[in-house]
Amino acid sequence: MVAIVTGGSKGIGFAIARALLGREMQVTITGRSERDLQHAAASLQAGDKLHAVSADVRDEAAARRIVADTVARFGGVDILVNNAGVGRFANVVDMTAEAWREVIDTNLTGVFYCTHAALPELRRRGGGYIINISSLAGKNAFTGGAAYCASKAALNAFSEALMQEVRYDNIRVSYVMPGSVSTGFGDRGDSGQADPSTALGADWKLSPDDVAQAVVDLVAQDPRALVSRVEMRPSRPRKG
Repeated sequence: MVAIVTGGSKGIGFAIARALLGREMQVTITGRSERDLQHAAASLQAGDKLHAVSADVRDEAAARRIVADTVARFGGVDILVNNAGVGRFANVVDMTAEAWREVIDTNLTGVFYCTHAALPELRRRGGGYIINISSLAGKNAFTGGAAYCASKAALNAFSEALMQEVRYDNIRVSYVMPGSVSTGFGDRGDSGQADPSTALGADWKLSPDDVAQAVVDLVAQDPRALVSRVEMRPSRPRKG
């Protein structure tokens, strides 16, 4: 099987790519930083099973290139994991239009571009899987998170609608909503309150590998079953 993982050079995306490679899949990872991609490829040590594509999912042509390069390298696409995301946190009155656009264009429009490019290939293969990495922020809004929360809430709705559109093409669609994950991304907690701890090793948080395991479990489900939404939280969050 062939998978694309956007934002796969670090954090949750890197963990997902590693998990899929561990299941003997061929994987394309994408990222905006060529340096990060090279570091990820060296760390994964997957040889010709891994393809790294420098691309910004906010660019429609780049999204098409991600899919085209994957097809050229591996012969097709079976799984698309839309993981690329950014967080810019500020009260609405203080947020710049540029920051707003970066969040919405990456977390939502980029998912549309990659999905739009991948769907014909998934149909050509007779089906497949699209997994969108969302966030509990999509249902639990918090001060300073208007752009991020809006992008994830919209991503959830996009995923629900897409699921209904393509299910009879044998394409399953799921979205995963993690809470606090030890990546340093946004430094936010499940409740949406600011988390003053920036330690990547905070042991009460979810690990990127926990999210990767959820993705692997979704893919491993018998095709007759569809777990369309997964909510994940630390089992023992920090008190207070």
